[in-house]
Amino acid sequence: MTITIIQERLNSYASNSKQEELNALKEIYQEIALAGLARSNFFKLAAFQGGTALRIVHQLKRFSEDLDFVLIKPSESFQWQPYLKAVELEFKSFGVTLEIKDRADAKGAIKTAFLKEDSFARILELTYDRLPSDEQKITIKLEIDTIPPEGSDFENVFLTYPYPFSILIQDLPSLFASKCHALLCRKYEKGRDWFDFLWYLNKKTHVNYSLLRSALYQSGPYKGKEIPNNKKWFHEQFEKKIASMDWVAARRDVENFLRMEEHKFVENWGKELFQKQIEKIELRT
Repeated sequence: MTITIIQERLNSYASNSKQEELNALKEIYQEIALAGLARSNFFKLAAFQGGTALRIVHQLKRFSEDLDFVLIKPSESFQWQPYLKAVELEFKSFGVTLEIKDRADAKGAIKTAFLKEDSFARILELTYDRLPSDEQKITIKLEIDTIPPEGSDFENVFLTYPYPFSILIQDLPSLFASKCHALLCRKYEKGRDWFDFLWYLNKKTHVNYSLLRSALYQSGPYKGKEIPNNKKWFHEQFEKKIASMDWVAARRDVENFLRMEEHKFVENWGKELFQKQIEKIELRT
């Protein structure tokens, strides 16, 4: 395998801007990282989740930044290091050298590592010249929840780039539950979460409410509180969150992760739009 495989994949995106091209290359690197993790048997103990999982597995119409995972069974002793070595070797097979940062000494249930690469502008033929003021390094954060809330369901899926391989991923209702937890508990504006929220509703995805209740009880402003098992309470929490949102900031956040022709999907975002979506949310208990 050579850098040509990455070049051909990048060309296939037909990017319309410098930002799109960078987003596309980051996505290619994410796929290669997943392949390296699969080779290391990582997916026998962990599952893919988050917005990048929606993008790569389910063709969500926005780019994503990080690779998020959850252990199938809790293990506070989990370490990234053996799996990072496999990822490093995977990239080397394509002619790419990574800088890897493992935050193994960080406390807490979330274990984090970073993949960094700063030679892409030299080893690839880019459509758009990068200026000294442009971002010169691709950074991908890997996060795994080592003490996950109970209730997730999983499925095996196949990816085909850079070659066919299988991974374990949360099923859609569980992914939606994890997203709802983020939406209700995140302390800052993140429009990407709301873009994903609409995607789930358009797909008529139910929320794995057992998982969501476990997650809310475990962390965030609802930590340690009894979570009612009814749709009315859940809808009320979303109504409060939607009313408090800065929708201009939310649109601005997500636009950097959309192709130019897809900006129309967020043009009409606002409180009224999202309030009307709440009744469409269905729970799976």
